[in-house]
Amino acid sequence: MVLPESQPTGPIDQVVTSGTFSLDGGTWAVMNNVWIIGDEKEVIVIDASHDVETIAEGIADRRVVAVICTHGHNDHVNQGPALADRFDAPILLNLAEAPLWMMTHPDRKPDRELSDGDVFRVGGISLRAIVTPGHSPGSTCLYAQDLGTVFSGDTLFKGGPGVTGRSFSSFDSIIDSISDRLLTLPGDTVVRTGHGVSTTVGTELPHLGDWILRGRGTPGLRRR
Repeated sequence: MVLPESQPTGPIDQVVTSGTFSLDGGTWAVMNNVWIIGDEKEVIVIDASHDVETIAEGIADRRVVAVICTHGHNDHVNQGPALADRFDAPILLNLAEAPLWMMTHPDRKPDRELSDGDVFRVGGISLRAIVTPGHSPGSTCLYAQDLGTVFSGDTLFKGGPGVTGRSFSSFDSIIDSISDRLLTLPGDTVVRTGHGVSTTVGTELPHLGDWILRGRGTPGLRRR
């Protein structure tokens, strides 16, 4: 669904789609946040998931500059090719995500590599790629400094780090990524997540030590 408060006007529009996430022999129902960043003329889409028609509704008649994938899990990339083809836009993904991408799209490669420090400009907005391995090998966040927000994919959520109990993940890596690369952003930075509600860097920062203790002592946290 296209959220009522986020009709296609920019600079940040949110679309929520529903479907499934599958890995390591399991399948789970999920709802995903698809983020559309830009203005009334052009946008970048972050994580094209589940429902290409609903995402297209959120884009409306704007030009799509790129479809950026924060990581390669199927619930974040399953509509990437369809959306890219529909709007004649390139798909970008970090190279380390190739094994996960191939599980969903064995016959289609991303068009461009997404690298740390890459800067994308759309509708007068700059987005900087911050590679944050842990949830997956090449998980990447997008930081829009002028908007005071970071799009965190599945790296950081309200209440803690993303899951690290499945293939291609690392708890120690995600903690390093969050502490060194995300919690160093200004405290009022809004963290717009891949699932669920948004939070802020300042809200999450005081809990880092608790996450480390709970994660190392309770493996279940790694599968949340």
